[in-house]
Amino acid sequence: MPQGYTELPGELVRALGEKNVLTALEDVLPYGFDGTAALKQRPLAVVFVHDAAQVSAVLKLARTHRVPVVTRGSGTGLSGGSVPVKNAVVLCLVKMDRILEVDTANLTLRAEAGAITQKIFDAAEAVGLFYPPDPGSMKISTIGGNVAENSGGLRGLKYGVTRDYVMGLEVVLADGSICWLGSKCVKDVAGYNLRDLFIGSEGTLGVVTQVLLKLLPKPAARQTLLATFARMDAAAETVSAIIAAKIIPCTLEFLDRKTIQCVEDFAKVGLPRDAEAILLIETDGHPAAVADEAAKVEELCRAHGATSVRRAADAAESAQLATARRSAFSALARLRPTTILEDVTVPRSELAGMIREVEAIAAKHRLNIATFGHFGDGNLHPTILTDERDTEEMHRVELAFADIVEATLARGGTITGEHGVGLAKKGFLRKQLGDASHDLLKIVKRSLDPEGLLNPGKIFDL
Repeated sequence: MPQGYTELPGELVRALGEKNVLTALEDVLPYGFDGTAALKQRPLAVVFVHDAAQVSAVLKLARTHRVPVVTRGSGTGLSGGSVPVKNAVVLCLVKMDRILEVDTANLTLRAEAGAITQKIFDAAEAVGLFYPPDPGSMKISTIGGNVAENSGGLRGLKYGVTRDYVMGLEVVLADGSICWLGSKCVKDVAGYNLRDLFIGSEGTLGVVTQVLLKLLPKPAARQTLLATFARMDAAAETVSAIIAAKIIPCTLEFLDRKTIQCVEDFAKVGLPRDAEAILLIETDGHPAAVADEAAKVEELCRAHGATSVRRAADAAESAQLATARRSAFSALARLRPTTILEDVTVPRSELAGMIREVEAIAAKHRLNIATFGHFGDGNLHPTILTDERDTEEMHRVELAFADIVEATLARGGTITGEHGVGLAKKGFLRKQLGDASHDLLKIVKRSLDPEGLLNPGKIFDL
């Protein structure tokens, strides 16, 4: 091991204190993987920081010794974004978890990067405000991780993704410089929009340490509907019809037959086990508008072949129906030792065909694949149920994954709608972007991180 790698852990202890630096094998191993199946690597050390100044100190030491640094929050990522490279320092931000300000006059919230997403939602709700992004991991994922991956969630159709709510960022650059990007101003066009450059950059350009978020007034009313379909095509046609009617629901989610059956076994919320697809639809806003939209949505569902439409009677039933979608991953994970949750997005017009193609790919490679996701914005989650200890089956999983990505691109889609590129999908990125755009990413990376020490090997290889 090069001298810098042996010297750095001691220098980190001197800079941060012994309790904030882990180096023993049994201590660092849990930080060698994230939520992505079959990806792991032991780090050199794990450090816990408490403010931007400490982050800066770590990056300066790492640069001096030319040791890579991988930033980590709760480790819930699904593309290998926080999996360390060999002999990397894992920079863990979970102790930077404070909500620093809720500004009701300007409808903003400022938090440290390690703050849990659910905590941010709750802090906004406590003062009658609303933070819309809701990734499936929101009860444990950090806001810094959400920014790094530009996370989405169930409410993405109407409200957008994390990028749409970030007004400002504190970022520590590779050389240890601390920058603030953005402001509370609704209009601010001073200089390049560098803030957006770091959103979705997966820790490859800098370390986000604080986030200034835009909040919205809390919707006064909500109505949840569950529509059942005997044909997947009818469910997809219904989605197109709802959008064409100029109705943008808060959520427009779907589950396929396999997922429905697993969720019902798991959550027991009364889902129709014989349906080929269900749509979970939520409309929100002014009570009169919600009532009108819900009536129109129900009419459209029935007109396009829904065998039944169930309206939640109250908030408790709405929460129960939402559980059907939010528990999909957990329900499926009970079936096999390894659950691989994929993430591709196609234009809405391609949804039904893409789902059929996933079914054909599953049959071709003799795999069990269930599909659920955000039908309203075309974001699908084909979920492969497998066992990573079975080498032959995992080879078939890789072939199936490649086929799914190829089919997605052929339909004008994108290789990731909300999970990021990370390690898992970087091999497909050039095909989506083209050579010039792919090379442009590398130019930006070299400009901000010339030594290539920040989360190396993610998104692309230098």
